[in-house]
Formats: sequence, C-alpha cells, structure tokens
Amino acid sequence: MGTDTHTLKQHMWDKLEKGPFIMVGLADGGTTHSQPLTAQLDRDQVDTIWFFIGKDNRLAAGGSAMAHFVSKGQDFFASLSGNVAVDNDPAMIEKLWSKPVEAWFPGGKFDPNLALLRFDIDEAELWESDMSLTGKLKMLFGGKIKPDEEGSHAVVPNTIV
Repeated sequence: MGTDTHTLKQHMWDKLEKGPFIMVGLADGGTTHSQPLTAQLDRDQVDTIWFFIGKDNRLAAGGSAMAHFVSKGQDFFASLSGNVAVDNDPAMIEKLWSKPVEAWFPGGKFDPNLALLRFDIDEAELWESDMSLTGKLKMLFGGKIKPDEEGSHAVVPNTIV
C-alpha cells in the first residue's frame, strides 16, 4: 500500500464497493456488541460512511464508535474509529437510496422507521495481505517470512483530501 492518504482512502472505498458489510458498534466500553451494516458510499466524502438503519437500532443513540471491515477476498482489513449520529438529510437519503435499501424499508424514503446513520471517521488503521508468492509458500510450509515478503500496514488520520 502506498503512503499517500488520498490513495489509501480510495483503495479502501474500492474494497468496500466489492463487499460493503462492516461491523459497527458504539465505543461504550463493551456494553453493546457490534453489528453488521451495509455501507453506503459517497465518493465525494471519503471520511464518512453512511448506513440506513431503523430508528430503534442501538446505534441511533450516536456517539463514539468503532467499525471493522474485512474485504470480500479477505486480503484487506480496516479498523475505523470515529463518531456516529443520525443525519436524515433528505438530499443524502435521495443520493444513497437503492432497491436493496427499499427492501428493508417498505415505506420508502419516508418510512417512519428510516434513519440515515452518518459515521465520521477520525482515524483508520489498514492492513493488506499483499504477501509475495515466496512469502505465501513459506507460510504454507512453515518457513520464516522476511519483512519484504509480508503485507503492508498504514495508519490514516482524518484529513480532507
């Protein structure tokens, strides 16, 4: 993985588009568990992930949150920290609305239980297992993996890109 913040974030968005499921939970000292949600992405806002939830969802209370993502190919991992809050901006609901979302909310965009959850990312830690073929063979047969045969890791602060 490169070190350019913009490139790292776009790479994460590419992975999320292929498998948009993220475990999200409040950072409340472990009193509630994380739950799987489907990410709604707006490429204009790479520091924000959106989720359609029910108003009765425990995340609707908002606050500090953590999210964890494993790519569809299980070769990319992300741990995200930030804040969640309900933000029922009609323009964003319109922009992110889709047939799969409508399946969960039969009342459509005006369903009385509909809430749009905004997750503003403060920091992300990313890992990619882009291990070399030699490293993969050594791992398979128990050899010692050298640093140049490993995957990559990056910490991404919340910055405007």
